[in-house]
Amino acid sequence: MSITESPPVVNVNIRMASQEDLPSLEELYPRVFPDEDLVPLIRDLLALGPPEVLSLLAEDSVRNTVGHIIFTVCVVGPNETSVALLGPLAVTPTRQNQGIGSALVRRGLQDLSKMDLAMVLVLGSPDYYCRFGFRQEPYVVPPYPLPPNWSSAWQSMNLYPNSSSEGRDNKRQQGLVGELVVPYPWQGKHLWS
Repeated sequence: MSITESPPVVNVNIRMASQEDLPSLEELYPRVFPDEDLVPLIRDLLALGPPEVLSLLAEDSVRNTVGHIIFTVCVVGPNETSVALLGPLAVTPTRQNQGIGSALVRRGLQDLSKMDLAMVLVLGSPDYYCRFGFRQEPYVVPPYPLPPNWSSAWQSMNLYPNSSSEGRDNKRQQGLVGELVVPYPWQGKHLWS
């Protein structure tokens, strides 16, 4: 399945999220991540807004928020190559395993492919994100050291057309070797450990 295809999701509309959606997101994230306080991050990222942030909301047929995803524009290396950082991704617990998260990721990747971005990075489950084409990322370094057991969770997917080579020389030619520089909402060390 290509990134432009989405599995069928019944009665879900995906649209751009905005500041007006913050109250529903402030309810969604604590339900999905009860042990993490991601609401301040969500507030700060929504305040940045486009073009620095691509924020997508999934709603059911009666306009209840059932999912949300954010992609943040960042830069890598001395050439300051533009990339996107995926996260967080949240789907309300009662609607998980119904394709909503996958639809949000695929829609986001489709929208990002129209922008001048080299790759998308994510810190997440390899078992989940491999279905979209993400692979472990050895050349772009996150802004803070990751716990050793998280090394396989740091992943990337190239967005440049025809860039199938993943070697260090190819990454260097594309400006994709070095440290990920993130905007202020992502600079909290607690978000990376």
